[in-house]
Amino acid sequence: MQSYTALEQVHVSQATVVTIGAFDGVHRGHQSLIRQALTYGEEHNQIPAVLTFYPHPEMVLRGFRPGFYLTMPDAKSALLGDLGVKIVISHPFDEHVRHMRAAEFVESLVKHLKVGSLWVGPDFAMGYQREGTVEFLRGESARYWFDLRIVDLMDAGGERVSSTRIRAALASGDVAEAARLLGRAYRLPGQVVRGAGRGATIGIPTANLAVQEEQAIPSRGVYAAWVRSGDSLHKAVVNIGHRPTFDGVGSAQTVEAHLLDYTGDLYDQHIALDFVARLRDEQKFDGIDALVSQIQKDINDGREIFAASQ
Repeated sequence: MQSYTALEQVHVSQATVVTIGAFDGVHRGHQSLIRQALTYGEEHNQIPAVLTFYPHPEMVLRGFRPGFYLTMPDAKSALLGDLGVKIVISHPFDEHVRHMRAAEFVESLVKHLKVGSLWVGPDFAMGYQREGTVEFLRGESARYWFDLRIVDLMDAGGERVSSTRIRAALASGDVAEAARLLGRAYRLPGQVVRGAGRGATIGIPTANLAVQEEQAIPSRGVYAAWVRSGDSLHKAVVNIGHRPTFDGVGSAQTVEAHLLDYTGDLYDQHIALDFVARLRDEQKFDGIDALVSQIQKDINDGREIFAASQ
């Protein structure tokens, strides 16, 4: 898979089957669309290519929103590559692109990608003030001799899936529903940083994860999750919240993972959490003993969930 950060960087010698969209999360609806495009590309000798945008258009049009992205550009490109896409372009969505006329954008697509077929959703629109509607693209397809395919973001079972639904599931802590819509566990990447060290003092050490501000984080609570560190995979119980027993509600939110049956050092390493299930809401306890007792229960509950899923 070849990854580019701008459309102008791409020069192909063979026609492409192109899909355009934000593709945040690369969820089941995206996967279904792309697999259909891949099949078409194989039948018509066209290279599969995806044009997406970073920042997400909503982050430019409506302003910065913390916790918005389900997948950052590198993760998104990797997921698209795993599906079989050969060319992934994360084109910058800036003021220039925002004001670009639809005809100019199509001309650039044809120039750099030799578009043989273009696949978009029924509500797709591109260009200044969303003038490049499906009807506009029908005219452009006749002008430039490419095939236009209109496809709903439905999965193989006929369910409409959206990134908005997945963000809502994460915001409510329903990581199981998010995983169902994604077709895989929701993954939260970050770097392990030093925290206050309180976990070690009570015999339950944690890896404190520094997460990019733009990355979506499940709502406050306790979860069972897999920790991916390099090629290693570890079971963990993860706490997301403000540590009200220690710090109070007004403190900064933290993401802390207690790895089960693990004694190594993860400081400064980049890891990822794959969420399996929500165990409980965030709680404030009367003291350390009550907190430790609940954490031990969380660990046991987590072990049961991992055992049931294997």
